[in-house]
Amino acid sequence: MQKRTLGARGLEVSALGLGCMTMTGGYGGAPERPEMIALLRAAVEQGVTLFDTAEIYGPHANEELVGEALEPFRDQVVIATKFAAEIDPEQRTNTGRLLRPEGLARVVEGSLRRLRVEAIDLYYQHRINPDVPIEEFAGVVNGLIEAGKVKHYGLSEAAAGTIRRAHAVQPVTAVQSEYSLWWRRPEEEVLDVCAELGIGFVPFSPLGKGFLTGTVTATTTFAEGTDLRAQIPRFAAEALSHNMAMVDEVTAIAATHDATPGQVALAWLLARKPWIVPIPGTTKPHRLRENLGAADVELSGDDLHRLTALSDKIEIQGGRYPDFLEAQTNL
Repeated sequence: MQKRTLGARGLEVSALGLGCMTMTGGYGGAPERPEMIALLRAAVEQGVTLFDTAEIYGPHANEELVGEALEPFRDQVVIATKFAAEIDPEQRTNTGRLLRPEGLARVVEGSLRRLRVEAIDLYYQHRINPDVPIEEFAGVVNGLIEAGKVKHYGLSEAAAGTIRRAHAVQPVTAVQSEYSLWWRRPEEEVLDVCAELGIGFVPFSPLGKGFLTGTVTATTTFAEGTDLRAQIPRFAAEALSHNMAMVDEVTAIAATHDATPGQVALAWLLARKPWIVPIPGTTKPHRLRENLGAADVELSGDDLHRLTALSDKIEIQGGRYPDFLEAQTNL
């Protein structure tokens, strides 16, 4: 697996990481734990070194899974996790309240314990608390770094100005946000700030929550209550039918490379900047192999231009989140 560097402090990771969220549920029920442990370990064997989890996934269950699976490989991998919400420690449920800086010292201890590590490699603020200056969180993370509990600081779904302000207090190693052929808002400001400040960028949902793989059709339905996509406007029936034009074009380009649509979508992201590291998620071994194969897909300049022009031209219908969730991003 090729390597890339996140941030000016030189955090080296595999060119493609692994998003672990759905390994404890989210896209149609929770997979079997032993199978997910085997999948995580197979990813290490295939060269993946960046693994992404969060306290809120589960809550807690995803960090526990990742911690158990990767404990034998601790010196070979980079584990990223995230904080943001107040989690009820007894019920292990989201209280709906955002964490404040004074709670971070307690929260980090829980993540360290569940991940079975002495220091968190990359610690993201999952969502920005609009009621607290970002400088306060950055200052607390600075203290955690000095105490040896955290190695690198990250932000998720943050606006360009917020990234700049946080970086002035504690250098930011990576920014994580959704980015793909069907969601390109980071290009408006965030990628420019990352380039200026020497910050890596980690796209989550780089395959559009499965849409860009070609496995979702205009008639696909999503289970209410177990599949997050049932709540997402761009996966509603009318929007799906319209949005398939994007996949049709990506599939046509993939055919010329003996590749899959998902591999082409990932290859497009990898070609955008040398400091971009996508983290596609999966619960299936054959999809893991497919996703990692994207690193070997060489798109021509004409291919890249065609894909970008296609993304510019096709107006995707439906929001990528329900309105109440979208309002919590780009702050």
